Amino acid sequence: MEIATHIDALRTEGERMAAAVAAASPDDPVPSCPEWTVRDLVHHMGAVHRWATGYVAEARREQWDVDLVDVVDAWPDDRELVPWFRAGYTGLADALDSAPDDLDCWTFLPAPSPRAMWARRQAHETAIHRVDAELATRDDASLSPFDPEFAADGVDELLSCFLPRPRTRLRSDPPTTPGREAAVSDGDPACQIRAAAADLYLVLWSRRSPGVLEHSGRDTVLQLFLEKVDIRWA
Repeated sequence: MEIATHIDALRTEGERMAAAVAAASPDDPVPSCPEWTVRDLVHHMGAVHRWATGYVAEARREQWDVDLVDVVDAWPDDRELVPWFRAGYTGLADALDSAPDDLDCWTFLPAPSPRAMWARRQAHETAIHRVDAELATRDDASLSPFDPEFAADGVDELLSCFLPRPRTRLRSDPPTTPGREAAVSDGDPACQIRAAAADLYLVLWSRRSPGVLEHSGRDTVLQLFLEKVDIRWA
């Protein structure tokens, strides 16, 4: 997907999350992040947006070793949660829009460029946490829909960028090869999964029950993935 498409998605998902927060109480629990309330969720996401803006707008080339609470001047009053959150994601989207294509700053996932990485990562982080905000007041069946191409891109980011990192907990002994629809080049997959892109996106990012998936092959491969890849911070 193009950088501009990810920035547009950041704005869209940010506004959807703002609307979900406005419909909830700050003390409402977030069932997909059991230790958080809506207030905690907004604090986290608003601080992450400001943290990411620091890299993009200031072209920070070194890792910014700071706690999220230190990124914000102060946590907002509950009455200001929604405008404070909107200021964070719009500020980030504006920074990404105006950043040069040759932006040189710190990144933590592979991407064609730092600008591309931050646009993609923040679009998906915001999208997943938008789901969390909606789940505070809605059931799973009434979530705002995802564009299939965007959902498929989120699956790819997880499998191609997050999981190959050295610190991942997903290990198989002996190694196994999962597949998505088509067989992979080095042989038949040990487990093959089929689902609508949005369903697969939410299952793999730990936001939907795996019961929506169709799978064949060894059940233990899918079980291992679901056990080891449990993403709550997005």
